Amino acid sequence: MNKLLLDKKILVAGAGGLLGSKIVKFALEQGAQVIAADINVDLMYEKLSLQDIDLKKTNILLHELDVTNEQSVKHFFANQTNLSGAVNSTYPRNKTYGSHFFDVSLDSFNENLALHLGSAFLFTQQCAAYFKDKQKPFSLVNISSIYGVIAPKFYIYDNTPMTMPVEYAAIKSAILHLNKYAVSYVNDSRFRVNSVSPGGIFDKQPKAFLEAYKKSTHGEGMLDVEAIIGSILFLLSEQSKFVTGQNIIVDDGFSL
Repeated sequence: MNKLLLDKKILVAGAGGLLGSKIVKFALEQGAQVIAADINVDLMYEKLSLQDIDLKKTNILLHELDVTNEQSVKHFFANQTNLSGAVNSTYPRNKTYGSHFFDVSLDSFNENLALHLGSAFLFTQQCAAYFKDKQKPFSLVNISSIYGVIAPKFYIYDNTPMTMPVEYAAIKSAILHLNKYAVSYVNDSRFRVNSVSPGGIFDKQPKAFLEAYKKSTHGEGMLDVEAIIGSILFLLSEQSKFVTGQNIIVDDGFSL
């Protein structure tokens, strides 16, 4: 069976993160040449090394990239050739991110929107500009969330210090429409933008939260990060050649 991403060159932004590092691993396994980019190259190197990736291979290149910096992003794309697609798995946020609703200041809210949604806009814009310049098929996958689709189930946070940040809901829902705007504006079948919206991803959350969350799924509960990867690879591949402006929810029924 042919590998999904054979002969494709894929940019993974946020490659030092929980999701991004796994995307790099599986994209390489599916035959892609990967540019792994992150604001912290040293940390990214450590995270990718933990994935048993041979970083000395010629089919992976590590690159510093600050997606919140317009000059950095534009300079990066100006120096690229033969990109087939990209995944933006970055998660920029400020130090007060994650506060409860009534504790969020307007300044903090605006700063987080500027960091995360603003960088999603910039990254999407520059992917589109790259396509317009090169005129070769390009598939962008942005990462949204179930909480970009449905209202939070706040009861699952009872008996924990956690909450579902209001900024997160605003940003992730906006990304879904940003995708549609971008592909509608470019209006070319060769340029595609889609999203994957994961449910909860296991990352050593409190036991009370894990148990409450599981009751709202069909039995799996919080998902291992690898459960999200297949949908991303599909959207990057020729298997989804005419899928555009869409959102794939991977949540074991949590949003039903």
